[in-house]
Amino acid sequence: MSILVDKNTKLLIQGVGRDGSFQALRMMEYGTNIVSAVHPGREGSKFENKIPYFSSVSKAINETGANTGIIFVPAPFAKDAIIEQIDSNLELVVCITEGVPIHDMIEIKNYLQTKTTRLLGPNCPGIITPKSKTKVGIIPGNIVSPGNIGVVSRSGTLTYEAISQLAQYGYGQSTCIGIGGDPINGTSFVDALKLFQEDEETEAVVLIGEIGGNKEQEAATFIQNYMSKPVIANIAGQTAPEGKRMGHAGAIVTGESGLASAKNISLKNAGAHVVESSAYIGKKVKEVLS
Repeated sequence: MSILVDKNTKLLIQGVGRDGSFQALRMMEYGTNIVSAVHPGREGSKFENKIPYFSSVSKAINETGANTGIIFVPAPFAKDAIIEQIDSNLELVVCITEGVPIHDMIEIKNYLQTKTTRLLGPNCPGIITPKSKTKVGIIPGNIVSPGNIGVVSRSGTLTYEAISQLAQYGYGQSTCIGIGGDPINGTSFVDALKLFQEDEETEAVVLIGEIGGNKEQEAATFIQNYMSKPVIANIAGQTAPEGKRMGHAGAIVTGESGLASAKNISLKNAGAHVVESSAYIGKKVKEVLS
């Protein structure tokens, strides 16, 4: 099994500019089935002489059967793109765009509560399932391999680091999910953990959090009450000073609960296997599963 995307994924890409075009080629090379593209003024032509362009998401879905969408639209227009894809009833929408205004995400978050679409992101690297050779996002396909370790992270770069370390110890991945580092996003740690708990092929989960907010504490509560599979956790930003933003818009310590130390305590008390340094994620997975 896999989480959210697999060989049945039919991908629609919206925003095929410089970055979107580059990443579309990488997804195609990996094996993702991209069936349609949406970009202003290009209807009637084809991307790479293969993928038809459309002027709207609804038309693209009607003519190609797309069930998943990815967004590379610039931040000022990302809200409209997300809502357009939600209104078209896509099963999964992945927004890679960085810098989406918080007030836009507040509106989207509220809107999602009345819909069935799942949103991943914004400001995220997306998702990849090595077994089915399907990726919707920017996670490099050459660093992953099929296996039984699930990965969920707020940080794109640390997602890649965790995957690399797992490979060093001989562990492949079932699915890798980057949920994004913004203060407000679609899919949460708890959402991802639920999916991994239900996935028969996931043996253990690597969770990578960051300073700021209380998403990791929410994950800890879920781990304690519902997870039967081991969770290996690491919190980035151990030495970040209070009030200092570190990288992501959400990675800013604004109170005691946002500290790495507070998150570590919550996760340890919940039964997670906490790694103080990201350099030892792979080693800890091996210890836990040996």
